[in-house]
Amino acid sequence: MFHLYGLLTSCLVLASVMSWAKAVPISIDKTKVKLPEETVKEPPQSVDTGLHYDRYLREVIDFLEKDQHFREKLHNTDMEDIKQGKLAKELDFVSHHVRTKLDELKRQEVSRLRTLIKAKQDIEGGNDIAVDHQALLKQFEYLNHMNPHTFEVEDLDRLIKSATNDLENYDKERHEEFKRYEMMKEHERREHLKTLDEEGRRKEEEHYEEMKKKHADHPKVNHPGSKDQLKEVWEEADGLDPEDFDPKTFFNLHDTNGDGFFDEQELEALFTKELEKIYDPTNEEDDMVEMEEERLRMREHVMNEVDTNKDRLVSLDEFLVATKKKEFLEPDSWETLEQNQEYTEEEMREFEEQLARQEEDLHQKAADLQQQREDLERQQEQLNAQKMELQQAVDHMERLKTQKVPPPPEMQLEGNAVPESLGHDQPPVPPEHQPLPPGHQDIPQEQQQQQQDAPPNQQDLGQEHQNVPQENQPLPPGHNSPPHDSPQMPLDHNNVP
Repeated sequence: MFHLYGLLTSCLVLASVMSWAKAVPISIDKTKVKLPEETVKEPPQSVDTGLHYDRYLREVIDFLEKDQHFREKLHNTDMEDIKQGKLAKELDFVSHHVRTKLDELKRQEVSRLRTLIKAKQDIEGGNDIAVDHQALLKQFEYLNHMNPHTFEVEDLDRLIKSATNDLENYDKERHEEFKRYEMMKEHERREHLKTLDEEGRRKEEEHYEEMKKKHADHPKVNHPGSKDQLKEVWEEADGLDPEDFDPKTFFNLHDTNGDGFFDEQELEALFTKELEKIYDPTNEEDDMVEMEEERLRMREHVMNEVDTNKDRLVSLDEFLVATKKKEFLEPDSWETLEQNQEYTEEEMREFEEQLARQEEDLHQKAADLQQQREDLERQQEQLNAQKMELQQAVDHMERLKTQKVPPPPEMQLEGNAVPESLGHDQPPVPPEHQPLPPGHQDIPQEQQQQQQDAPPNQQDLGQEHQNVPQENQPLPPGHNSPPHDSPQMPLDHNNVP
């Protein structure tokens, strides 16, 4: 009943989408794990595709499979038709209730994406920049961003194609990630050797070769998916007699969710016994990251051999057909990771060159940041010095106001203006610049000289004459005043020439 979900979500299950650190421990035998009765008819809720739209994908598939018409069409459609979009056209025939719920799911997903976009803009410092949600939503190809309100045939078609493409690329990306891990581990080992002297390097190399030898010294590993490998699970994990091995019974025992298919998680659970032969978490020479890579390699190999319709699921029919092949009965030996170098020396050289460039870039950025820090410190010192000078000037002015002392020339006001606080403390004016008292007129310079040359009594007389009223002073030559007893004649203006 959950065939579509299996097609899309079984591609990446818990053991393969989570990081290696979160992988199922080897001490747990996943072949013994049984789900509660109430979950037999549904996919395990812990399964996650690892896609950023996993929840949206899961909810859409769950609601579509609740529609009777769509469910019938689904079981009559093969994977290739689904990839080509033929199943998406059946959306027009689902019930109104399902379509309404799908519309709601799409609106919620668009709102979630917009929130994520806005949060990213805020983190990057673009708070004041207007966000063009329509333009940014174009990067999310699994939905039609031009219509954010209703779930249409194009939305289902986009969702299926995007999920299929993303999941199919997972194995390739996983291989590349593991290769980088292995090269980084070797790079760090080589860098450590450079720090040692000749004797230290010799001992370190000997220890390294000894660990490699100990890791490779393990029991024979059965070919994944072969009869010998499955019979070992039948005997040791299921506790059954190896002589009674039956492929159909074995399939039903290990189809833990009862959906009629082996998904990738169920397949990987079959390889635990083989992995225990190679890896032990307590051994120094065994790398648990490599153990999970080995598990995924085994699953990928079986899928390629048994999954004939390439839907990333193994049906009972596909499994029974595979048990009759020569590869199942007389398989080749399985080459483990230590027998297959993940990278070449050329790839290692390019990887180290890339690391060197990254390290150089980091050093340059660090130097730039240090320079910026020094510049900021200098600017701060200059600001502090200016602040101190300003404070000193303010303090000096305050002291001047308190002591009533005239300010220095450079602090005086321009022009002749004098601060009000300094108006009562002007310096004395020299005598030659002081004004004469009232009634004391300036004496011509020649008269002053005559007075200086005259005898003292004449000088005193001269001083006294200076105080004679104006009318008693002698007139200039030619201007004799009439006698006091002479009658003054009125001036006849008519007789004036």
